[in-house]
Amino acid sequence: MSFQDKSIQCSDCGATFTFSVGEQEQYASRGYTNEPKRCPSCREARKSRQNGNNGNSYRNDSFGYKPRREMFPVKCSECGKDTEVPFKPSNGRPVYCSDCYRKVRVTTY
Repeated sequence: MSFQDKSIQCSDCGATFTFSVGEQEQYASRGYTNEPKRCPSCREARKSRQNGNNGNSYRNDSFGYKPRREMFPVKCSECGKDTEVPFKPSNGRPVYCSDCYRKVRVTTY
């Protein structure tokens, strides 16, 4: 298949950008059938918004980097051990360390 550079108008900002032969070959090798609708800068801005990135160019999920989750310190309701959980505990609900959770989960289901 023979590719040629194409000029495309960005659907977000209206600027004209070039969809190069190299980009077209890359798209084809990945099995993409549609041409890009956004220019590279609008694509990057959209990715940042979708990832909650707020323009931080140091974050790159494509290489396996994800920011550390916010953890909350708690005492295990079963054994009393200090631990952390990835959610904000509700008052009146038991919270378990990972060992006790495995025990409780197995017995309740």
